[in-house]
Amino acid sequence: MGDERLHYYGKHGTPQKYDPTFKGPIYKRGCTDVICCVFLLLAIVGYVAVGIIAWTHGDPRKVIYPTDSRGEFCGQKGTKNANKSFLFYFNIVKCASPLVLLEFQCPTPQICVEKCPDRYLTLLSAYGSQDFTYYKQFCVPGVQKSKGVPELLRDGDCPAVLTPSKPLARRCFPAIHAHKGVLMVGNETTYEDGLGSRKNITELVEGAKKANGVLEARQLAMRIFEDYTVSWYWIIIGLVIAMVMSLLFIILLRFVAGIMVWVMIVMVILVLGYGIFHCYMEYARLRGEAGSDVSLMDLGFQTDFRVYLHLRQTWKAFMIILSILEVIIILLLIFLRKRILIAIALIKEASRAVGYVMCSLLYPLVTFFLLCLCIAYWASTAVFLSTSNEAIYKIFNDSACPLAGKTCNPETFPSSNESHLCPGAHCQFAFYGGESGYHRALLGLQVFNVFMFFWLANFVLALGQVTLAGAFASYYWAFNKPDDLPAFPLFSAFGRALRYHTGSLAFGALILAIVQIIRVMLEYLDQRLKAAENRFAKFLMTCLKCCFWCLEKFIKFLNRNAYIMIAIYGTNFCTSARNAFFLLMRNIIRVAVLDKVTDFLFLLGKLLIVGSVGILAFFFFTHRIRIVQDTAPPLNYYWVPILTVIVGSYLIAHGFFSVYGMCVDTLFLCFCEDLERNDGSQQRPYFMSPELRDILLKGSAEEGKRVEAEE
Repeated sequence: MGDERLHYYGKHGTPQKYDPTFKGPIYKRGCTDVICCVFLLLAIVGYVAVGIIAWTHGDPRKVIYPTDSRGEFCGQKGTKNANKSFLFYFNIVKCASPLVLLEFQCPTPQICVEKCPDRYLTLLSAYGSQDFTYYKQFCVPGVQKSKGVPELLRDGDCPAVLTPSKPLARRCFPAIHAHKGVLMVGNETTYEDGLGSRKNITELVEGAKKANGVLEARQLAMRIFEDYTVSWYWIIIGLVIAMVMSLLFIILLRFVAGIMVWVMIVMVILVLGYGIFHCYMEYARLRGEAGSDVSLMDLGFQTDFRVYLHLRQTWKAFMIILSILEVIIILLLIFLRKRILIAIALIKEASRAVGYVMCSLLYPLVTFFLLCLCIAYWASTAVFLSTSNEAIYKIFNDSACPLAGKTCNPETFPSSNESHLCPGAHCQFAFYGGESGYHRALLGLQVFNVFMFFWLANFVLALGQVTLAGAFASYYWAFNKPDDLPAFPLFSAFGRALRYHTGSLAFGALILAIVQIIRVMLEYLDQRLKAAENRFAKFLMTCLKCCFWCLEKFIKFLNRNAYIMIAIYGTNFCTSARNAFFLLMRNIIRVAVLDKVTDFLFLLGKLLIVGSVGILAFFFFTHRIRIVQDTAPPLNYYWVPILTVIVGSYLIAHGFFSVYGMCVDTLFLCFCEDLERNDGSQQRPYFMSPELRDILLKGSAEEGKRVEAEE
């Protein structure tokens, strides 16, 4: 019987032999991959050292606060600019480039002011009058009263003109708009420069147009932020509903797995069907409306995304996408209908295991907390590294000057020879940089920071997988369930993983981190090569990106199964990965059918939860539920909280179902091991439940006959 049952194994490795002493995860085990454990500890020590160095040299205020021409922060407490929170530009025309706006530095004098100018005023008209008291607050501090207008403009002590401005990201930007190529400032169409000559200022209009993209992006961000401030508590309520639905879904699977799976399938089909119907109704409603037939290509990118919802083409695209998903799901269900019963049996067994180890549902919170620590340390270190440069000052001059662009010292420049060689030049802050060895190593330190983040994040995920696999393997290999289960299977598995297999987890995480850092470098090179015209280089880059993406997916799959073998047998990473791979290859039919069908059903469960919560959020935030119509907050973009609820619901559902998925994968490998070790006789009984044994062996027999018939 055993030989007949093993006919599909193939020649991949040697099946496990019967061992009467084997009762599940081995408790007497030794440390594995000690060298990798030492490397991980040394890398963590180096990572901490990099963080300390970055925190010593870095200054995150450079990101938060704007910097004036002397490199001093605006609005920083404890400085002379403590009450001056806004940055004022003398000549905003020189800041017209969007790249300059992103860097917040441009070649014009900049000073910190208490508030942005609120009136139109020129230096010539204000000089010598009462308006000069107001005007002087926008000049360089300590300006000499004895200077005339030409001297003030020549030395860069005062701006030539003030225009009404509004603060944006702590910077003063003119409140301007264009009309027939001429700048409109309030009711003014032109302005006088500091010397009294009137001129058309189309140049400033063009500069404003160049900056329009950046300003619109920032306005979009501010509107999104406003939507979050008025809807955050409703978003939290939506996420709580998603969490309750996920938990209820898993509890129901514990008792009525078969009914739940079929109900889930029908509900997903109905939800997609309603989405198709809604898109069609919107598509039909917009028929004949003005502007609804404009194509998406002609419309281009719009910051107000509500514009797209008034186009028939948008709803047509949504309808086509949902229809394709509906057809794919229906076809998969038709061809896999016989396998769904087998998958239900595996899900029922997983439900029993989760029911006996209920604390496993809370373990994703531990993984989430550890990942948050990794992300916080990586982000803070990256910010401190990027702000650990020194202030670099350069010579700026409007006229031709051989020294323009060279570094200078703002303290000594006014009395130096450079100032005499370039009359009218001024030494001002340019950017943050440095020429020391530390500054030259910043790029390498940033790469090391990203690499360590990948390594530690993958280690945390591996620790969670080994812990859950050890707990669920203890359930499977308990002959009398739940009497033979250890007292605290989850905590026991967690302790074994940390005590004996830190090195193995570090080894698997290291391999994955290397592939991921290579993918990041390839993405960086791809961005640099976008402007190149070398088609062969682009083709090669695309192939490399595709290959490393596939390699990453394969390594994740192999690592997951290797961690299950580590949790059961306590072998090192390479041995566990080899045994897991050969075990899967010996049971390739079951891998392709049973395991993947359960993954598909779990995906449908996630879609059902996310779709239900998403539809509820859509009706609520669009004021379509009459009972709570006046309760929903007014929003700039109602899709902001809806998308947030949808993404958050998916993450919550994924967290719960990831435990279930790990349980199914562990039980699947244990089942394959059980079939190889035992034959179901009294001397060698199976450890699986009778229901799982009958259904799975029946399905395997049918699959074997089908394979023989095809051969």
